[in-house]
Amino acid sequence: MDAILTLFPRLAMAAGLIASAAFVVFSLGPLRRLGLKPHSPLSTLTWIGVFGVFGILGTYVGDPVQRSYANLRAMSIITAGLFGGPLVGLGAGVVAGAHRILIDIGGFSALPCAIATIVEGLGAGLLARREPRLSAGLAIVAAMAGESLHMGLVLILSRPLDEAIALVRIIAAPMILLNAAGAGVLTHLIAVLFQLCERRDAHQAHTILALADRTVAHLRHGLTPESAAATARILWQELGVAAAAITDTTCVLAHVGDGADHHRVHEPIRTQATRQVLESGQAVFLRSAKDIGCDHPKCPFTAAILVPLQKGEHVVGSLKLYGTRAHPLDAVFFQLAQGLGRLFSSQLELEDIHRGQELLAQAEIRRLQAQMNPHFLFNALGAVASFCRTDPGRARELLLDLSQYLRGSIADDRPAVPLSEELERVEAYLAIERARFGDRIHTQFTIDPACRACRVPPLVIQPLVENAIQHGLRHVEAGGVVQVTASMDDVGMRITIEDNGCGMDAATLAAVTTHRTPHHLGLANCDERLRLLYGPTFGLRITSHPGQGTRVEFCIPLEDGDCPEISQAVHHPRKTTFKEVLV
Repeated sequence: MDAILTLFPRLAMAAGLIASAAFVVFSLGPLRRLGLKPHSPLSTLTWIGVFGVFGILGTYVGDPVQRSYANLRAMSIITAGLFGGPLVGLGAGVVAGAHRILIDIGGFSALPCAIATIVEGLGAGLLARREPRLSAGLAIVAAMAGESLHMGLVLILSRPLDEAIALVRIIAAPMILLNAAGAGVLTHLIAVLFQLCERRDAHQAHTILALADRTVAHLRHGLTPESAAATARILWQELGVAAAAITDTTCVLAHVGDGADHHRVHEPIRTQATRQVLESGQAVFLRSAKDIGCDHPKCPFTAAILVPLQKGEHVVGSLKLYGTRAHPLDAVFFQLAQGLGRLFSSQLELEDIHRGQELLAQAEIRRLQAQMNPHFLFNALGAVASFCRTDPGRARELLLDLSQYLRGSIADDRPAVPLSEELERVEAYLAIERARFGDRIHTQFTIDPACRACRVPPLVIQPLVENAIQHGLRHVEAGGVVQVTASMDDVGMRITIEDNGCGMDAATLAAVTTHRTPHHLGLANCDERLRLLYGPTFGLRITSHPGQGTRVEFCIPLEDGDCPEISQAVHHPRKTTFKEVLV
C-alpha cells in the first residue's frame, strides 16, 4: 500500500510536467500552423514524431517498479490518437512502444507494455473517427480503458505470473487514474490552444474583410495617389498603428500618421529596405530603427512591416505599417499585413481585369453602334436624287436631315445622350422616310417631360423605329402608325415603340428574340447593346401578333445624376402628348 501511495504524487508531478511541456511545444508557431488535424504526409509525420517523443518522455519520467516501470506513456499516445486519428495514434504508439522494448530488451513486461501502447494509440484514433471533436471526457474514458487493457496484457503475457500479479497490484491504480487524468488535461490544453488560434484567425479574417469592405471602393480605381491616401488613412485608423503608407515602385503615394514631416508624399522612396521589398517581392518585418534605415535624425519608428503589392508576377508597389514604442508591432500585425497585401494585390489585378472588360465592352458597343443598314442609305440617296430635279429645296432639306442622321450614327462617340437629342435623330430619320412613303406612315410621340433630359444610349430608338417601318408598315397601303412612348416607373425610364403593321407569327418572333434570323438586325443590335450596358435583364421585350402589329419595350435604369427630374417624375407623373402626321 505504501508503494502505491508513493507512486501517486510522483506520477502526478510528472504528468503536470508533461502537460506543461506539451503546451509550450504546441504553442510554437510552426506546429500551430500545421493545424488541428493532419492534412498532408509531412504534417502526419511531424505529429507522429512529436507525440512519439512525448510518449518516450512518459516512460522516462516513470518510476522503476519490480523490473518494470510505472509510466505515463498512455496520456500522450491516447491524446495522439484523439488528436490526429488512427495513423498518428498508431505511428506514435509504434515509436513509444518500440522504445519501451529497446530500453528493456528481454524484460518480463516489455512486450505487453509495447503492445498495449500501440493498441491504445490505434484505438484512440479509431474512436476519434466517431467523435472528431477533442474532448477531455472522452480522453479520460479512453485512457482508463486502454490502461485497463494494459494491465490485462501484463497478466496474460508476463512470466513468472506471480511477479506480474504483484506488479499490477502496485501500478494499476496510479497508472490508470493518472494516465486518464493526464490525457484529459493534455487534450483540454491542446483544444483550448487551437481554439484560441482559431479565434485569433477569425478575428484577423474579420478585420481583413472589414478593411477590404472599406478600401475596395478606393482600390477599384487602381493604385493612384487618391486611392492610396484613402486606403492608408483607413488602415491607420482601424489598425491603431503609428503610421501607414503606400508606395508605387518609385515614390511614396500616401503616408498617414507619425513621421509625415519627413516621409513626404510624392517624394522618392528613401529607405533601402523598401527598395529590397520591391525588388524581391517578399514581405519583411523590420524590428529596429536600424533595420528600417531612415536617415532622418528624429524618425520615431522602431519597427516596420513592408509587404509588396503585386499584379500577377510584377511588383507594383508596397504597403507599409510603422510601429513606435507607443504603438508596437508584433507577429499578429505581420500576418495581418501579409493578408491585406494579398487582398489588395488581388483587388488591383481585378481592377485591371475589370478595366479590360470595360474596354472590350466599349469596343463592342461602338462596333454595334457603327453598324448601319446600307439599304437605308441607298434609298435615302435615291430619294435625294429624285428631288434634285423636281424640288431642289426639298432635296437640300433631305441632305441636311441625312447629315444630321449620319452625324449621330457615326461621329458621336458619347456613351449616352439626352433623350431629347435622340428624338431629334429619330425626327431626322423620319424626315427622310417621309420623302419615300408619303402619307402611308404616321408617327405619334407620347413623351413624359421629365424624361426628355434623361440620358439614353445613342441610336437605341431610331433602329427600332426603322424596324417598325421597314418590317411592320412597309406593305401597309395606308393608316400605318408608329407610336413612341417614354415614361417613368420605379425602375427607371420605360420606352416603347409600337406599330400597327403586319406583326409576326410565333416562329418568327422566337427567331427574332433569339437572334437566329439574318433579318431584324436593328432589334438584335439594340438588344445586345442594352444587355452589355445594363445587364442581361435589361434587354428588349418584344410582343407581336400576326395582323395586329409589334410592340418593343425596354427600360433604362437611372441613377442619381442621369435625370435631374427623376424624383419629381416618379412622384408626380405628368404626360404631354403631341402627334405629328407625316404628309
